[in-house]
Amino acid sequence: MTEPASLRPVTSASPRPGNAAPALSSTVAQLGMELRLTARRGENLFVIVVLPLVLLVFFSLVPALTPNTARPIDFLLPGILALAVISTSLVNLSIATAFERSYGVLKRLGGSPLPRAGLIAAKIGAVLVVEVLQVALLVGVAVALFGWRPGAGGNPAVDLAAFLLGTLAFAGLGLLMAGTLRAEGTLAAANGLFLIFLLLGGVILPVNHLPGFLADLARVLPASALSDAYRIGLGSASGDPLPSLLILAAWGALTSLLATRLFRWE
Repeated sequence: MTEPASLRPVTSASPRPGNAAPALSSTVAQLGMELRLTARRGENLFVIVVLPLVLLVFFSLVPALTPNTARPIDFLLPGILALAVISTSLVNLSIATAFERSYGVLKRLGGSPLPRAGLIAAKIGAVLVVEVLQVALLVGVAVALFGWRPGAGGNPAVDLAAFLLGTLAFAGLGLLMAGTLRAEGTLAAANGLFLIFLLLGGVILPVNHLPGFLADLARVLPASALSDAYRIGLGSASGDPLPSLLILAAWGALTSLLATRLFRWE
């Protein structure tokens, strides 16, 4: 069985212009490959599809574990949507990229017609596609099983901003880990951060229910900022979404800058 052409390292001879795929076509092809690879990873599908769905249904059916609200789903759905972003743009992206780097796949892709910017665009594009599907699934289940409806004060623009800034923040963090740590270290760090963000991110338990020092820490984490922005955007909570969006933007700028500067391709 021969090695796929897209994974072969460059040779000293430069390819003729007529044989080189345009950057856009190469990026689109890589995007399709990223989506196919994601669909084949059973353990990742559990984290990005099954786990958020199970948590949403379980905690909605056990209202004693959620805040004293008329409908627990109003508090839970925004938090689980935030968790879905974390699972896809942090956990799935970082682990997959780290092992690709460890196995030399990224080095080989560097010798293909696909530019490095195209590779990053394909990975982020795949993350966004998966997250859109997650939103559709989680909202669909919330509507069908629990009669969820957005609140009267909801603002779709806030939700969109939270979605994009949250993806930037967690994808930047994921790529930073994948590009600087060994694959095994990234695996451990990604799962550890997922648990921390689940417990301290206002996903299931409100931040103001945490002890003082943990609550102060939680308020500056991107997970709680994303959960809060989603709740305001969906009309489940009132308030100014700008502080939460600014926290997400700051995390996104910082992690993206560090990932760009420190990422090692081999």
